[in-house]
Amino acid sequence: MRGAVDAGALLRQLLLGARTAAAMAREDPARLVVLASRRAPEAWRGRLSDLLAGGAGRRGTGRRGTGRRGTGRRGAGLPGVLAAWVRGDDDAARAAVAAHLATGRARRPGPATVLAAEIGVQLDVPGAERAGTAATRVRALARRGDLSDAVAAAGPGTTQGRRLAAERTALTPGTVLAPSRRAASARRPSRGDRTGDGGPPRVLHLLTTSLPHSTSGYALRSHEVLRAQRRAGIDAVAATRPGYPVDVGRLAVAGHEVLDDVVYHRLPARRRPPATGARLRDHADAALALAREERPDVLHTTTPWSSAVVTRAVARDLGVPWVYEVRGVLEDTWVASFPPELRARVRASERYRLLRARETELTRAADRVVVLGETVRDALVARGVDPARLAIAPNAVEDRARTPDRSPARARRALGLPTDGFWVGTVSSLVPYEGLETLIEAVATERSAGRDVRACLVGDGVARPGLQRLVVERDLTDVVLLPGRVPAAEAGRWYQALDVVAVPRIDAEVTRTVVPLKPMAAMALGRPLIASDLPALAEIVGRPGAGLLTPPGDAAALARAVARLAADDDLRRSLARAGRAYAATRTWDAVGRTYRTLYDGLIEDAS
Repeated sequence: MRGAVDAGALLRQLLLGARTAAAMAREDPARLVVLASRRAPEAWRGRLSDLLAGGAGRRGTGRRGTGRRGTGRRGAGLPGVLAAWVRGDDDAARAAVAAHLATGRARRPGPATVLAAEIGVQLDVPGAERAGTAATRVRALARRGDLSDAVAAAGPGTTQGRRLAAERTALTPGTVLAPSRRAASARRPSRGDRTGDGGPPRVLHLLTTSLPHSTSGYALRSHEVLRAQRRAGIDAVAATRPGYPVDVGRLAVAGHEVLDDVVYHRLPARRRPPATGARLRDHADAALALAREERPDVLHTTTPWSSAVVTRAVARDLGVPWVYEVRGVLEDTWVASFPPELRARVRASERYRLLRARETELTRAADRVVVLGETVRDALVARGVDPARLAIAPNAVEDRARTPDRSPARARRALGLPTDGFWVGTVSSLVPYEGLETLIEAVATERSAGRDVRACLVGDGVARPGLQRLVVERDLTDVVLLPGRVPAAEAGRWYQALDVVAVPRIDAEVTRTVVPLKPMAAMALGRPLIASDLPALAEIVGRPGAGLLTPPGDAAALARAVARLAADDDLRRSLARAGRAYAATRTWDAVGRTYRTLYDGLIEDAS
């Protein structure tokens, strides 16, 4: 990693953050507490949660809880609400909010009630907004996607109303950013100017986040794509959103950082306007200033829609083509973040309709669209995107990852895990739509039948506390492990420790369409799979014969599949061979060549 820390930029970002926090404190202190408590460093949140939980215990039973089902009196009162919220245990926080708001104290207005109501709105607790302020009730409407109703409730002339109206306008198809004041001096670049003979295509990627400050699937794929493009002879660099990574608590920021020969520029944020359109304009201005220095032949961005709006504006001002990489179906991912009982309502909301229409408009406007699999490609064609402008660049693996270097038992020994038993699990973000509760129930079923089946769920996310609680309830603490997040470089060791990798996703619009990364890593390492029978997973698991498919949410069927594989060494080997053969056709180097062909064609068309 290289890149000198820019002390001046750091100071500006800290002052910007302080001013933003001060403005929020004046306008809406309860919301500031709610948001800031979740964004504090993990170690701080853990200590604060323990302190609050201790206070709740003294108010209730006088002792700390065991972590089993329910919070009892320990979860009563605001300390119990905050303790669960801060540690990220959304299920416990929902129960604590509901219990607190049901008490007589909650019916009397006060800061504690308002704070509990704010958390309740964030967690979709029914009726929580009624115990909060008028601003809380507006936020509840906006969160559920009722933007126009929220604007009307806030009052179009209020700060909150103007902010929501600006968000609605930015989401509305047909809204474009006006040309930048810098556009007049931006000249279309010439490859010949740089090299004399055309030279390699130069591409600027406009990203939201990146390694090493974020380790999400988004950041990991972006990094592998950039590395693959550079190996394919593409002069590719990237820029992250303005203010990142300071806005996620990383203070040692440089103007740019270099990781594995990939340059990540950090766009500065000179202000933080509340209106969505103004933020997008500032983002476009910062990106255009960088693009004038880098002089790219092509701009490349990814979902979400806001990045596409910015990239389209910068490409227009520069006079260069742009590529939109659709990695997921944003509106369906948003719906999947709600409790099951609310999903039909939010899918019928104004925000959902606007998100879907906006994403459709932008995919149709881009010069080329990249997708990760056939399911997304087919969905976009159905929305009117020209198939000739669509390219598939799937999730992939490195060539060297295709040869496993140890058996599951040896890998477990190296990690300090028990070598006994048949292990099933995953390395993933622990979020609700991954359906990992189904896997835990399947393990419980198999152990009840007398089979030594164990599990390891590697990763972190909002679903982890609930999964931990379920493990305790099913008396599986010794055989179902949740070691937390591991560095990306170590993920392969944990895959190798598993006899079978499970992808038990729930049946939702987002999981039916979006192709995940984890099955490819498992296949490359010679591990058979069990996956939910959904179109996106059938495409990469069922069709190449790399694993067994089971009905989503069916723990009994998943348990039967685990038992079948545990008893049949030949079947496991056959599935592993098919998976490794399929992974051999999907390497990052092949993906890099796909991008090279795409960019060369775009540049030729633009000449």
